Amino acid sequence: MSMTITEKILAQHAGLDEVVPGQLITAKLDLVLANDVTGPVAIQEFAKFGTENVFDPKKVALVPDHFAPNKDILSAEQCKVMRDFARKQQIEHYFEVGRMGIEHCLLPEQGLTLPGDLIIGADSHTCTYGAVGAFATGVGSTDLAAGLATGEAWFRVPESMKFIFQGTNFQKWVGGKDLILYLIGKLGVDGARYRAMEFTGDGIAALSMDNRFTMCNMAIEAGAKNGIIAPDDKTFAYLEGRARRSYPLYYSDADAKYLEVQEINVADIPLQVSFPHSPENAKSVQEAGGIKIDQVVIGSCTNGRLEDLRIAADVLRGKKVHPEIRLLVFPGTQTILREAMREGIIDTLIEAGAAVSTPTCGPCLGGHMGILAKGERAVSTTNRNFVGRMGHVESEIYLANPAVAAASAIKGQITHPEEVS
Repeated sequence: MSMTITEKILAQHAGLDEVVPGQLITAKLDLVLANDVTGPVAIQEFAKFGTENVFDPKKVALVPDHFAPNKDILSAEQCKVMRDFARKQQIEHYFEVGRMGIEHCLLPEQGLTLPGDLIIGADSHTCTYGAVGAFATGVGSTDLAAGLATGEAWFRVPESMKFIFQGTNFQKWVGGKDLILYLIGKLGVDGARYRAMEFTGDGIAALSMDNRFTMCNMAIEAGAKNGIIAPDDKTFAYLEGRARRSYPLYYSDADAKYLEVQEINVADIPLQVSFPHSPENAKSVQEAGGIKIDQVVIGSCTNGRLEDLRIAADVLRGKKVHPEIRLLVFPGTQTILREAMREGIIDTLIEAGAAVSTPTCGPCLGGHMGILAKGERAVSTTNRNFVGRMGHVESEIYLANPAVAAASAIKGQITHPEEVS
């Protein structure tokens, strides 16, 4: 029977020869992860099972990245719960402040998310790891607790949708963020609800791994169960020297069945900006031109990778941030921060007037390090622009790629990068 890459991974982990969409299965997990928001709740639920130890301390990752370094007593207590649990359970992949990063940048960088893996995480953007050809999805803290205890989780096999990005003639400055915002704009935030989004075509093959992570990261913003890209030579090159174990390879059969197949020419995709208060409100940057802003955020699990910082620095080099703008930059991991320092990227950003932070998810969810006041507007490279996501319920977030964000920081209003180059 022909199957998609998603179906093959699920079948293998369920010990079955084949699965079909809609089928309920129980499957073994390769990695279970949580952060300082969801981890403490999962640990509390784990204690109720009466199980003494996690199923495998080498297959659990705990990352204090949302409110760490701790912003207040409550966040300090939450991180302590996770830290104590990690020590008691001898969790191999616990990443303390100073050695950590934003989880969805950090774990691939550490070679912990590999092709063919089945991964659950108590964070909706766990789907990021589909960029290396893994089935990865977000779950609630209770499901995560069960995963910690048993090493298994139940799934309803999702229907698959295939999106073929044709051609390689990208418009200047267009990247993975624009492709996925454009697609979410077409589909709506529930257009792929509980489905697998499979990205393929020449356009995807041309994307860097950083851009592929960005695309799969935002699959959840279309309601998808997972996003996935079949491994290729770029994947193998990325994993070379960082993969911590061998991995199987899965590819969709040529005659696999999809609920829907869409073809999109990348040449038709302009730079995108998602207007408040939903990622599906995607428009061309020209349509957003002239909207005045107060703050720019460059970072997060969506666009806090080295390539993102390079692009921002290219736009900002030799220029100054508008005097009425706050530009905040959050490298995804300590390694990205160090490499950005080595390449002179951080100097360029600071020289332009940016505030550069240690890795944290803080501003993305209005946690800390960038809260918006009433009536303020931000351009952000993060993944959500819901009401009150980054602060006051009467603030506004416009989602964009790093080039648009950097150009907007210079002009003080949403700007096409060509206007400042």
